[in-house]
Amino acid sequence: MQGQSVSLLTHVGSTQPPFSCDSSDPSTKNYPFCQTTLPISQRARDLVSRLTLDEKISQLVNSAPAIPRLGIPAYEWWSEALHGVANVGPGIKFDGTIKAATSFPQVILTAASFDAYQWYRIGQAVGIEARAIYNAGQATGMTFWAPNINIYRDPRWGRGQETPGEDPLVTGKYAVSYVRGIQGDSFEGGKLGEHLQASACCKHFTAYDLDNWKGVNRFVFNAKVTLQDLADTYQPPFQSCIQQGKASGIMCAYNRVNGVPNCADYNLLSKTARGQWSFNGYITSDCDAVSIIYDEQGYVKEPEDAVADVLKAGMDVDCGEYLKNYTESAVKKKKVSVSEIDRALHNLFSIRMRLGLFNGNPTKQPFGNIGSDQVCSQEHLNLALEAARNGIVLLKNNDRLLPLSKTKTNSLAVIGPNSNSTETLTGNYAGPPCKPITPLQALQSYVKNTNYHPGCSTVSCSSDLTDQAMKIVKGAEQVVLVMGLDQTQEREAHDRLDLVLPGNQQKLISSIASATNKPVILVLLCGGPVDITFAKNDQNIGSIIWAGYPGEAGGRALAEIIFGDHNPGGRLPFTWYPQSLTKIPMTDMRMRPEPSSGYPGRTYRFYQGPKVFEFGYGLSYSNYSYEFLPVTQNKVYLNNQSSDKMAVGYKSVSEMGAELCEKSKFPVTVGVQNNGEMAGKHAVLLFMRQAKAGNGRPMKQLVGFNSVDLKAGERAEIKFELSPCEHLSSANEDGLMEIDEGTHFLSIGDKESEITVVFSSDTSGGATSKQERAMLLPTTLKFFYIYTLLCIFF
Repeated sequence: MQGQSVSLLTHVGSTQPPFSCDSSDPSTKNYPFCQTTLPISQRARDLVSRLTLDEKISQLVNSAPAIPRLGIPAYEWWSEALHGVANVGPGIKFDGTIKAATSFPQVILTAASFDAYQWYRIGQAVGIEARAIYNAGQATGMTFWAPNINIYRDPRWGRGQETPGEDPLVTGKYAVSYVRGIQGDSFEGGKLGEHLQASACCKHFTAYDLDNWKGVNRFVFNAKVTLQDLADTYQPPFQSCIQQGKASGIMCAYNRVNGVPNCADYNLLSKTARGQWSFNGYITSDCDAVSIIYDEQGYVKEPEDAVADVLKAGMDVDCGEYLKNYTESAVKKKKVSVSEIDRALHNLFSIRMRLGLFNGNPTKQPFGNIGSDQVCSQEHLNLALEAARNGIVLLKNNDRLLPLSKTKTNSLAVIGPNSNSTETLTGNYAGPPCKPITPLQALQSYVKNTNYHPGCSTVSCSSDLTDQAMKIVKGAEQVVLVMGLDQTQEREAHDRLDLVLPGNQQKLISSIASATNKPVILVLLCGGPVDITFAKNDQNIGSIIWAGYPGEAGGRALAEIIFGDHNPGGRLPFTWYPQSLTKIPMTDMRMRPEPSSGYPGRTYRFYQGPKVFEFGYGLSYSNYSYEFLPVTQNKVYLNNQSSDKMAVGYKSVSEMGAELCEKSKFPVTVGVQNNGEMAGKHAVLLFMRQAKAGNGRPMKQLVGFNSVDLKAGERAEIKFELSPCEHLSSANEDGLMEIDEGTHFLSIGDKESEITVVFSSDTSGGATSKQERAMLLPTTLKFFYIYTLLCIFF
């Protein structure tokens, strides 16, 4: 656009970032929306009131144009930062002084560390680099559409790699940690205030985990989801992201849920997110999600109805052009009121103001001193390496084949199509990495006499190059096979049909393993799980490592683990299923099993079928032992004012109320000891199962996790605080959380501890012990005797 105010409207590639309210411009500095002393809500209202209808409509899309007469520059809402600042969306360009950004491991591998503080630090680093890129004039937006916190329900999903896995608690904690980091909050929360370092957006709201499977695509898919599954699986991560993480953005998903498009669902966006969860931010559609409501789903009769439905539902900005094209006619047809447009714009401009984009020159504002030297900094590169080290999972290690000796390993053969690919390391939604190191390059730094052959021309492995690879293997002391998947096999808009390795990979692996003098090491680079039962049972394959898509430092982390410079401690954040699961339609959204029809359920919480590897599985070069420390009481007393509910044997969490839920929390302390000869970082996973099986209850569920560094022989105590309302409850068929009376078992490793929930008729509030309740009776009797005597004498 020409004729724009040059002093205010800068362009990408300039060293001057775009901003409004230049104090040196007399035409704009006196506008109330430029007065930083006023509340943001008042400033946003003032700005919106100054816009014409055409200007208002122009701002409802992701590529919002400039408004020169008010000194407002163009703004791009769409930027990506899933595991590092990316140039996938149009808001970020690596065409200036900054050419790359730190590429952290893909999220599924980062989650395998079960280290929430590490997740926060990654978010922090990404937020700092994002702000540095903006300050360098290479960004036209500071709203990043990450994290992806959908539950990894089906192993075939091409985007499972983007998520923290299949567990709602892990996914929720990841969301909170990452969002707090990227937005500039503290790890514990509460520091944020109104200033945003960058804006995070939790997506895709909700029950979205199918892209394109056997002709069913995400644009038309109607996810049939029970209230029970929504309550305890699909929705909790988003609730955590909003209430605890204070995310400033949400993205509504393409799909329909029980017939209603997510972006047109008032109950979802306004009643649940804004009403029940107190969401304070903006809601964007996924790209072209508004257009498909009419064009592909046929949910409405005309385009203006789609516009009306999404604005009335509470959506604020359209990634696409549908709102730009049809909002004016929707207003003329009286399907949309200007007040509904104003509400959306108020939310949008409030976020831009929280980012400091209406506060004058950003170099003089908070975050204005973050320079380009903080992008690809050594601190961030070290963190990327640490994250890869801590996420990589050792799946098999027969006869302690690993670690290999650094001094006695004289020759190495590295085979496989993923051995020397920097592109495979980063997964999807990645920007250009700073200093990528492939597994082959890293292994060569340990063993100079290293020979390499890809074994297959591509990951699809349609060509059989086994004979050529065999020549490389013959003279090597040790063999490392780097196999798996890449983005040609699993990605956005591409779900898998099979869970086995592609093409001739299995044949190549087995042939080489059987031809060597020593057992081989198999490394898998993949986001989703692979059925490698053959390798698990093959004695010629001594060790198996899952390395996800480990980011730019992943090759080095992998080599350090293979040669013992790092002790692996990652644990699988998702179940590895056998190929037989592919008989189940991916479109079946049910979490709970249905034994009568043979439906096995989904994820470790409900799945009743064979597994290749379980959720939480992971080996180490050390072995660890656990113990539950003695507790002062192993019974949790919850008062109950309703005698009939006591007879039923359950209590509604909503009836208990926040005060009693808070009072009923109790501590659990676990002792953990490293019995090995190496220091190690160990993820401690605390599960709960109920004595009563069935009726839709999870077989077990994670209620707490922590990560601890232990030297050889060292012991530590990990303290968990459990809430009966959150950790001992399960959803009923109406989607209401209930606590069952009776026995619950806490487990960690092979140790269990019994907790009994007792409903008392005491209405004084709180969870009281037997001792406390026993003291109440004599006190009551004293008052009764005194009252009786007073009646006799007076």
